[in-house]
Amino acid sequence: MAFINEKTHDLNAKIVYVGPAGSGKSTNLRWIAEKTDKDRVGDLITMNRQEAGRTAYFDFLPIFVGKLRGFKTRVHLYSLPGNAPFNSTRRLILRGVDALVFVADSDPRRLQDNLDALKQARDGLTSVGLDPAKMTMIFQYNKRDLADAVPEADLSELLGIRSQSVFPAVASQGEGVYDTLRRASRLVLDNILEDSRGRTNGRAQAGA
Repeated sequence: MAFINEKTHDLNAKIVYVGPAGSGKSTNLRWIAEKTDKDRVGDLITMNRQEAGRTAYFDFLPIFVGKLRGFKTRVHLYSLPGNAPFNSTRRLILRGVDALVFVADSDPRRLQDNLDALKQARDGLTSVGLDPAKMTMIFQYNKRDLADAVPEADLSELLGIRSQSVFPAVASQGEGVYDTLRRASRLVLDNILEDSRGRTNGRAQAGA
C-alpha cells in the first residue's frame, strides 16, 4: 500500500493499469507523459526482461501531484502486459498496489479477452495477498470511437460492474485519459487520508 516517509515528508502511492493486450494501457501512460507539465511528471520508462523464454515488459511513470497534509505526494503509474501468463513481473508490480485501472477494449471481438484479463488481474491480486473485493478499481472503456463499439451498458453487464467508477475513452486522442487518472488518484488519496486519521485516532485512544 502507500508508502509514507515521515522523516522526509514523502508519500508515494501506486496505481497499476491492467487489461487485455492492445486495449490501450500504455497509450494512457504515453498521453499523460506527453501532455502533463514537465515539472509534474517524470520520464516514461518501459522495462523489458526475459522470463521463461518470453519477453515481459511494463511501463512506469511517476507523477508529482502536490502536497497532501504537508507530504510531497507522488503517484507511480504502471501498466502491465495483457497477453502473458502470470509471472514474477506481475507479482512485483502488483505488490503494494493502491488501485487498479482496468482498461477494457470496446471492440466486440475482444469480449472474452476482457473477461480473461479481469480474471487474471483478480488472480494476480490474490497471489500477492490482496483481496480483489477490497481493491479500489476504476474501469475505462477504451476505443469508444469504433463504429461497432460494444454499448457501455453491455460491457458493464459482461464485466459485472455495478457501483465502480466507469469512464468512456478514446485514449489515442486523450479522451477520458485524465478523467480516469483523476478519479483513481482521488480515491487513492482519500483512502490514505482515511487510514491516516484512523491511525492518529488509534494512537490518541491508546495514550488516553
